[in-house]
Amino acid sequence: MELVVRKSDFLRELQLLQSIVERKITIPILANILVEADGDTMRLLATDLEVGLRTACPASVSRGGTMTLPARKLFELVKELPDADVRIEQDNAGLKLAADRFESRLSTLPPEDYPSLPAALEAYEETLPVAALRLMIGKTVFAITGEDTRYFLNGALLVMKADSLSLVATDGHRLALVSVPWTPEGTAGAPKGEAAVEDRREILPKKTLAELDRLLRDPQAADLRFGRTENHLFFESGPRLLVSRKIDGQFPAYDRVIPRGNDKRIDFDRERIARAVRRVALLSSERSRAVKFLIGPGQVEVTSSSPDVGEAKELLPVGSDGPPVQICFNAQYVSDFLGAVETEQVTLEFKDEVSQAVMRPVSPEGYDYLYVIMPMRL
Repeated sequence: MELVVRKSDFLRELQLLQSIVERKITIPILANILVEADGDTMRLLATDLEVGLRTACPASVSRGGTMTLPARKLFELVKELPDADVRIEQDNAGLKLAADRFESRLSTLPPEDYPSLPAALEAYEETLPVAALRLMIGKTVFAITGEDTRYFLNGALLVMKADSLSLVATDGHRLALVSVPWTPEGTAGAPKGEAAVEDRREILPKKTLAELDRLLRDPQAADLRFGRTENHLFFESGPRLLVSRKIDGQFPAYDRVIPRGNDKRIDFDRERIARAVRRVALLSSERSRAVKFLIGPGQVEVTSSSPDVGEAKELLPVGSDGPPVQICFNAQYVSDFLGAVETEQVTLEFKDEVSQAVMRPVSPEGYDYLYVIMPMRL
């Protein structure tokens, strides 16, 4: 193999591949990326056997070929190269990588040992809206559980309806649900009240969502095409293809968790309550992370206490005139929601101190968002 590639092109693609490669590996070849070159293109592939990313960049290829290279060391090396064309040449001793007056050699592993990814689909089901999908991931991914025992919760449920696109995540203690208006391909012009397609659902693994978010944040991200087979999910954006194994499980009936009878509502200034919760939580119990909301006429007192550290409280003026009530939440859960919304005001809806509460942004633009959170019992 022998080729020349622009540093900026090479570095951009290498950066996207870094998070695919696991830091703790048991199979040495997975610490490498697969590099293929022919014609005027260099193709790169990284996988951890669950998620894989195939990408490409233009190159001047004098001699084609295939090799594997250590992903992290290659990225660190290219990042420090001078801003000049990168020259890559493979010989019997390994790989020579050079730029300007710099030269280096990297060891390789046999490319035939590298695991293969499923080929790109010939036809995709839908083209998903890039900006909307980024928004949805940011408002749900933090609510995905990290418990391997409940593998069906290790992802977010994508629901594709005839008029909307939704993403929902839960860890059993909270639930985040965001929906955006959307018209699937082929449904435009369908008779009113008549869906051209049935609701389609798919669980997107947590790492897949993180990689998808990273992919969509790239300025060169094109329209995202989505497809699936029996075992894999496919997301194609321009020359980049993200392939993920499916989660084989049944996502919980999330709509049953959403409370319908919450009759108490309090509106908060988002910035003020976010700062108050962060400050008060500093003196909460490290184990429970509990903060109490003591709601009285015209004010809410946010408090916390820990036998080992101390206690804290902060008063927030609100438009409340009902009887005094107390409700307790995990501070991190509240902060996650407040950090995900951008509206000036948020609302808390609840029934009593033991039933599911709901937090929402007030008057969001272009999406609907609700956050169900279970109170804590102390």
